[in-house]
Amino acid sequence: MSEAVTIWHNPACGTSRNTLAMIRAAGFEPTVVDYLKTPPSRDALSRAIADAGLTPRQAAREKGTPFDDLGLAEAGDDRILDAMVEHPILINRPFVFTSRGVRLCRPSEVVLEILPAPLPDDFTKEDGEVVKAGGPA
Repeated sequence: MSEAVTIWHNPACGTSRNTLAMIRAAGFEPTVVDYLKTPPSRDALSRAIADAGLTPRQAAREKGTPFDDLGLAEAGDDRILDAMVEHPILINRPFVFTSRGVRLCRPSEVVLEILPAPLPDDFTKEDGEVVKAGGPA
């Protein structure tokens, strides 16, 4: 399909891998951006977070990151956003972009809200959970 789909992906993350596989199972070959190697600009990150209906705090990943070491628990959104740009591991993943919107796909099946076409078949996630074909698309 020619519809543009982009994913900010971390190949070490199961949720990100499941989301990418679900996009492909729906018939799309997305642009895959390894955001740890190619981090978004502050403006792109800020726009993605806002377009997904989130705040920087809601889009920040705490587990396995320097979130606490950087003292971000009490920080404001601007400071959290700056820290995410400086330390991309703080960006929760995966973010997916389509003509139907932007979502932080946690859990991975959130991607079905914005895919331009539904899953044609049931999809089995890495952990064995089955996502039924069809869906909101």
